[in-house]
Amino acid sequence: MQRSLLALALTATLAGPALAADTYITDPNHTFARFSYSHMGYSTQLSRFDKVSGKIVLDTAAKTGSADITIDTRSVSTGSAQFNEHIQGKDFLDTADFPTATFKANTIKFNGNTPDELIGDLTLKGVTKPVTLKVTAYKCMPHPMLKKEACGADAVTHVKRTDFDMGKYAPLVGDDVTITVSVEAVKQ
Repeated sequence: MQRSLLALALTATLAGPALAADTYITDPNHTFARFSYSHMGYSTQLSRFDKVSGKIVLDTAAKTGSADITIDTRSVSTGSAQFNEHIQGKDFLDTADFPTATFKANTIKFNGNTPDELIGDLTLKGVTKPVTLKVTAYKCMPHPMLKKEACGADAVTHVKRTDFDMGKYAPLVGDDVTITVSVEAVKQ
């Protein structure tokens, strides 16, 4: 009897962590990073990146996780072809030298059973800074078309352009940038 209980405990210990964490791959058709900033006080400019990919690992039982997101900065979409080209130049995104931006979070804080914050590093234009993404919406459920578990979330953070060597025209063109990420990811 004691040997059976020991074997069961050992099996549970070895199998538990491997089974607890779930890996999700982002859906490229429903995952976008957007950014907004003040344009000389006249208006708030809204733009997005059309190509975002990544992997998210969640262990809801242990309330831990990680995220590894890559943004193709050449996919910037401002609504104007001329401005797309301008913002990809050396003064701003410098996509010729830095074609991607990344966000890597090794800490996900939970509020109850829901992810609340992703704490990690944002690398943009070759500069890495710590950022915290605040989760504003979150939902997991079986995807009705894919017949797989899927999760979605919206998250927001605020950065300064000058911190990432993109300060041209600041403060006339706002230094404060709001980054919003909308993610849908499918369990692997």
